Amino acid sequence: MRILAAGDEFVGTGLLREAVRAESGVEPEFTELSLPWPVEPFGPVGNVQEASGTERQVIDALGDAEVAVTQMAPFTKQVFAAAPGLKLVSVCRGGPVNVDLTAATEAGVAVTYAPGRNATAAAEFAIGMILAAMRRISTSSAELLAGDWRGDYYAYDNAGIELEGTTVGLVGYGAIGSRVARVLVAFGARVLVADPYADPATVAADGAGLVQLDDLLRRSRVVSLHARLTEQTRHLIDAAKLDLLPPGAVLVNTARGGLLDYRPLPEALRSGRLGALALDVYDDEPPPPEWPLRSAPNVIATPHLAGASRQTAERAAAIVAAEVGRYARGEALLNVANPEVLGQ
Repeated sequence: MRILAAGDEFVGTGLLREAVRAESGVEPEFTELSLPWPVEPFGPVGNVQEASGTERQVIDALGDAEVAVTQMAPFTKQVFAAAPGLKLVSVCRGGPVNVDLTAATEAGVAVTYAPGRNATAAAEFAIGMILAAMRRISTSSAELLAGDWRGDYYAYDNAGIELEGTTVGLVGYGAIGSRVARVLVAFGARVLVADPYADPATVAADGAGLVQLDDLLRRSRVVSLHARLTEQTRHLIDAAKLDLLPPGAVLVNTARGGLLDYRPLPEALRSGRLGALALDVYDDEPPPPEWPLRSAPNVIATPHLAGASRQTAERAAAIVAAEVGRYARGEALLNVANPEVLGQ
């Protein structure tokens, strides 16, 4: 069995190769492709999103490979047309956004993905961002290192707020949001959840309450976004929704940039409508030099790092390798994005 291992600077080619070798039960013949993400940002390639490298690179590397394992390589209609021997693409991401699923299905190629591979890392990061925003940890650190001792942050009107007893709203309750909720409950926060797909019994068992989005926004001193980006959730939090927040609320987005309309945020911060904003994802990545939030007060911004832990990379490689092992043994695949190709 010939396998393309198309790694990058996070889930490396070697990591993919060794995980597949351990799981497959056979000694595959590997071809390898190394992609520049995250040193170079991902972006649209052909007709797929959030990919790294080019269609030509993937086509040349595939040859007659039967299986491909990757995180970021673009698998477009052109790529599938050039690889008639391909039967499985296993993507080590929560969703295979770098794969044209329609083209894959038409070509008879199963596409698998890796749900939950970065849930722990992303949940821990979100908690860190919430605490940093509520207590001015990163902004006061930057000011101190620049020579500015902000003793006025100890004044009552400027002091931060504690998690204990504070109402925190979580928009989205998947693998990440549910982990965040359980940690917040342990801190003593009152947790509200808005997610039309969440199971009320599960939310209640985690110590949180399931409410409608508008109710959550009106009642939450802190709001953290954890929803998937779809056409229905794009700009889910816009100017009208921001106006529902209590004055001085804290807003955190470590999920997807498109969930949030960034245009009203600078003025909301300057007016005090928002007390603090913590971002790990953006509508444009990286943000342009003239980005308006660079000069807005009380902003924390990190370069899309929420899922960046070594364990995430290792877990992602293990998940895709397990799918390759199932394929090699003729077993049912577990996480198939296009089950119709298998007649499921």
